Amino acid sequence: MIEGLSDTALLRIGLAVAAVVLFAVIAFTSRKKPEQGKRTVVSRTDAGNGRLEPTLKQILEAEAFAGDAGAGVPQAELDQLGHPLDKPTPAAQVAPSAQVGARPNADFDKIVTLTIAARAGHALSGPDLVVAAEKAGLVYGHMNIFHRMVEKHPEQGPIFSVANLVKPGNFDLRAIKELSTPGISFFMTLPGPLSALDAWDTMLPTAQRMAELLDAILLDEERNALGRQRIANIRDEMRAYDRQREKLNIKPGR
Repeated sequence: MIEGLSDTALLRIGLAVAAVVLFAVIAFTSRKKPEQGKRTVVSRTDAGNGRLEPTLKQILEAEAFAGDAGAGVPQAELDQLGHPLDKPTPAAQVAPSAQVGARPNADFDKIVTLTIAARAGHALSGPDLVVAAEKAGLVYGHMNIFHRMVEKHPEQGPIFSVANLVKPGNFDLRAIKELSTPGISFFMTLPGPLSALDAWDTMLPTAQRMAELLDAILLDEERNALGRQRIANIRDEMRAYDRQREKLNIKPGR
């Protein structure tokens, strides 16, 4: 188990994986011009003989994008934003507290990541990202990034978080109208406030919803479009993780 990592180091880990994924996808998709009116699809080949997940050591050694988080921005400033997406539902509010999303501790032994990448020749705009995050049930808080919290129990920490792939990794809402990014990174650390399988079943539909709202591509940790087979494989990995902890009589939660 890795212990004592700061939130900034954790953000570096999540962004390191996502950045490598995104840059590879951009390089791949830029070589192919999609037919007009058709969506760009990133193909993948599933070897079927086991899938190696990057080790935390490898991730930490990769180039990372992270920095210090600034102050939170009040909801009043968000209400003044103009954007092309529909108005968010009243239940989806941006949290004004910079402490919302802070992890109770930094002990974890597994990271699961997904990336939403803009289509070739396009970028994700700041106002669209904020609205999509609100619609997907995320809150803005600790480290100036978005989080999915346990309902009615924010003190348990985030189920997963969403960071900007562009340095320093956060979302400055004071300049959100000028924000343009090639992608965003979803990352969850295990163990967390929920079981691994429940956390995955929370993160996946959120990422799918945001990708749909942003007309972007959802990728796995190996720069491939996230398909049904990979989703099934990850669910199996989450079940195995939970079973291992059950054998040690460890209940979900930090």
